[in-house]
Amino acid sequence: FPTQGSLLYLDTLRTAFPQALAPQGTALLSWAPSGPRAPAGWPLPTLYCTPSEAGALPSRAAALRVQLLFALRTRALHVLEAGLATELHDALAALRAGWPGLAEDLALGRVSPQPGLPEDARGQLQALLAPDTTRAAEVRAECAQGFEGIVQRLWPQLEVVVVGTAHGAEQLYCDALCQADCKGLPFYCPFYRAAGALLGVNLWPKEPVPRFLLCPDWAFCEFLPCPAEEEPQTVLLGELWEGREYRLVLTAWPGEYRCLLPAVVVWGGLPTPAPQQPPSCSPCPRRCCAGEVLRVAGFHKQCPVVELVRRESQALSVRGESIPEERFCRSLCRAVGMWPGARLVDYVCVESALLGASSGACAPHYEVFVELRGLRDLSEGQRYKLDQCLQEDFPIYKSFRFKGSIGPLRLHLVGAGAFARLREALGSPLPMPRVLREERLLQLIQSTVIS
Repeated sequence: FPTQGSLLYLDTLRTAFPQALAPQGTALLSWAPSGPRAPAGWPLPTLYCTPSEAGALPSRAAALRVQLLFALRTRALHVLEAGLATELHDALAALRAGWPGLAEDLALGRVSPQPGLPEDARGQLQALLAPDTTRAAEVRAECAQGFEGIVQRLWPQLEVVVVGTAHGAEQLYCDALCQADCKGLPFYCPFYRAAGALLGVNLWPKEPVPRFLLCPDWAFCEFLPCPAEEEPQTVLLGELWEGREYRLVLTAWPGEYRCLLPAVVVWGGLPTPAPQQPPSCSPCPRRCCAGEVLRVAGFHKQCPVVELVRRESQALSVRGESIPEERFCRSLCRAVGMWPGARLVDYVCVESALLGASSGACAPHYEVFVELRGLRDLSEGQRYKLDQCLQEDFPIYKSFRFKGSIGPLRLHLVGAGAFARLREALGSPLPMPRVLREERLLQLIQSTVIS
């Protein structure tokens, strides 16, 4: 992780939010089962009031609850930091569901036993706590009033929420948090990572849409213009045009990138070791398509500033129609808006080929699993609204549906907490996939269907 990137982040954070670097003024909500880490990329222990050991627990749910407990202990927070927006989302969901128990733990100076929390680790973490009945009473009083704006009420000196990823699949959670639990607080996504490499930094923390300055010395990047030309040729950093979209092609050293096999696709997160090379071979750079599309929003001096547009690996396609992730999400949100009282919490899609024989003798189709708030059942008319929205938004999908080449979309409602279980099963802190490609994950989400 380039030191220059960390220093730029810390300087930008301090300039925009003067008290952000106060000692013990940052709470970290981030699961790192492979070992403690700071998502900001700068492990300054004096910044954090949450012990690093809490993030390395084997269970994601246990790690987030323990980190939340230590965050609640500290009233004078200035920064709430999460590796992913989903981690903040799920930690606050745990607060909604279990605030009486968390308040009791604060009052007693206790870390309660729970699945995924080894007893020796529990003892070590509990030794860092002391009974605090005053703070426990504050938490009870604020939670009893409801959860709109709860983050600002629990931590009145909080200046900013920092998240490692606030775009793409994570944007849904950021929007929901900004409208409810984190109402009134700015969100700041400081870094752009792909393939485990740091590529850019966000120098504009108070702007609502994250933009990243691509830094030329941090990795070797090439770009393929979109839409693809007949004979596509990559261009370099100094050859980009403002307003155009490009696919990212990244070259990195083994161990500094992640390819999601079998597709040659890369998507952020922690580095994963590259395939082993024979002992006689010296390491050499690897070149792969990152599966991400960027739009050049402008330039800062001579360096391009980009916005993330979409992840190509998350497009839906059963007949070559290719419905992009962000456009499918817009269609889904439009359909949910037609269901009185409903609010979309989360969703994931499956292409029918993954179901195998269980999908029956029908045309290829999409299966969509949603978690809603404010609605416990879906009528057939409501389910059809999503298929109707897709037909209106995607003429090619409508054409395939009319010809019978694509079957009707099947929509399933899952119970509360289903997606937290799914993220636990992913096994590593990655942005939420919107198209499941593994049978075990499909079986898990199917087991949570309630309607």
